Amino acid sequence: MKLLVDGPSGKLPAYAYTGGKPFDPALPCVVFVHGAGNDHSGFTLLARWFAHHGHAVLAVDLPGHMRSAGPLLPDVATYARWLLALLDAAGVQQAALVGHSMGSLIALEAAGVAPERASRLVMIGTAVPMKVSDLLLTAARERPLAAMGMVNTWSIASTASKPGMPGPGTWLHGAGLALMRRVQAAGGPGSNVFQHGFEVCNAYGGGLEAAARVRCPATLVLGRADIMTPPRATKELAAALKARVVFVASGHHPMAEAPDATLAAVREALA
Repeated sequence: MKLLVDGPSGKLPAYAYTGGKPFDPALPCVVFVHGAGNDHSGFTLLARWFAHHGHAVLAVDLPGHMRSAGPLLPDVATYARWLLALLDAAGVQQAALVGHSMGSLIALEAAGVAPERASRLVMIGTAVPMKVSDLLLTAARERPLAAMGMVNTWSIASTASKPGMPGPGTWLHGAGLALMRRVQAAGGPGSNVFQHGFEVCNAYGGGLEAAARVRCPATLVLGRADIMTPPRATKELAAALKARVVFVASGHHPMAEAPDATLAAVREALA
């Protein structure tokens, strides 16, 4: 589904996957927001389940990522305003906001800026603050393809994922790396989408302030073996949101490593 969304550069086309069903703004809406170096496809299972069980679904490509026109936006706050503008463009007054990693910060900020528009908040693979090491930031700037390999290795817990998991023919490491490379290439010459995402995460300092303004029920879905956003980094956030915390057997990408458990957690959060 393509929408024209107001942003800092005017109205630009944005893509949202609707889960295989026509979008109906009269239904309860769920918006999925991807992380750095990713796109809507990380939420395919969740998007399809909710779309086929009575929900309107918008699994977005953020500006400058894959099918949504650029430019990349400068910070989490600007992405959050864009997300609210996307709801306007879709004719949606209120939605459940589900975000992964960088997307979780965008969902949090949007729910804090406009608490009346968030019916639920689900933050997957999250941390506040979401600090990124100088080593990774330097590698993302100077050797982005090598940095993608680093992130891919750190993100997928070897204790959680085996060859052929979650099904025969699945290769989590290969698929994760291929997606990051595709998103990077889609950004066009001179655009380092991968570096940009990690800088945006690292710079965001308003998480606890946003959490204090959130009024809807909140859930954190955390990978027990996540070393990118370790669960211990969520204690203040969970307290500020009065959030329910669910742990799954995965690293930083529970939608890929523990798809059934992640779907179950999000289903319960939005019930």
